[in-house]
Amino acid sequence: MLYLLQQLLNGLHIGAIYAVLAFGYALTNGVLHRTNLAYGPVFAFCGQTLILAAVFGWQVLWLNLPATILFGLAVSIAYALLLSRILARTVLGPLAKRSPNAIVVATLGASLVLMELGRIAAETRDFWLPPLLNAPVVFAEGGGFRVTMTVLQVVNCAIMAAALAAGSLALARSGFGRRWRAVSDDPHAAALCGVDVGGVFHGAVLAGGLAAALAGALAALYYGNISFGTGMVFGLKILFVAAVGGYLSPARAAVGAFAFGMAESIWSGYFPVEWRDGWMFAFLVALLVLGPERERRSLTP
Repeated sequence: MLYLLQQLLNGLHIGAIYAVLAFGYALTNGVLHRTNLAYGPVFAFCGQTLILAAVFGWQVLWLNLPATILFGLAVSIAYALLLSRILARTVLGPLAKRSPNAIVVATLGASLVLMELGRIAAETRDFWLPPLLNAPVVFAEGGGFRVTMTVLQVVNCAIMAAALAAGSLALARSGFGRRWRAVSDDPHAAALCGVDVGGVFHGAVLAGGLAAALAGALAALYYGNISFGTGMVFGLKILFVAAVGGYLSPARAAVGAFAFGMAESIWSGYFPVEWRDGWMFAFLVALLVLGPERERRSLTP
């Protein structure tokens, strides 16, 4: 029982990362209604930006460790806002009403650009952050086995839970949330009612970019490094998970992604890890095949 509890606690952290990513992806996809392959690379790019900025702050600016981390976070968020604005104005916005295949190709091209920018900025080297807040927090103990999470895991989970709660509350009660739901449901009718569809679109893309930046930054602090291969895998998982949870409901997408993360953790604890991604993707495909027709159409180019 303690071993199962440990696996569930392990799943809290990865599930929270998936949940934040799915929330941001559904927020953007609700107004885009197109498959965005650049979302995972944005997550990886923001994580890499934090690490590179932290290295610069440590080696060049001679900042202490807390100031270095804060500097990296600030730079990562700034780049996320800039990158989201560029994508919204030059890629997603102009192609939103074109064929879905155009968005797929364009966002794939944007992913390659981000990958090369990260590689060039890092000079094809891997930089690693030191272990941070890795003291164990004991939740249960028995028979010499302790159920623990690190302090950083607890802090990350708390931050991501607060971000999801704030985002869900804002969508449910704010004026932007009402306009977002109107545009997601029918942008033409919303425009006839006086809603600034373009403003809502750009706001949703920026908010989705901030969600990717938050997840990427916290993942970088926890793992110490993020590669673009990791970003692509995360992006593909979120693409399927958000479809299962519901593209038109960021909160539902977040819940589905969190459950997926918990399932991954349990698989890692009881089954061969090398088969985890294959079986989890097969499970997601099965859910999509058996799920509502609307969600299957959302993945069709």
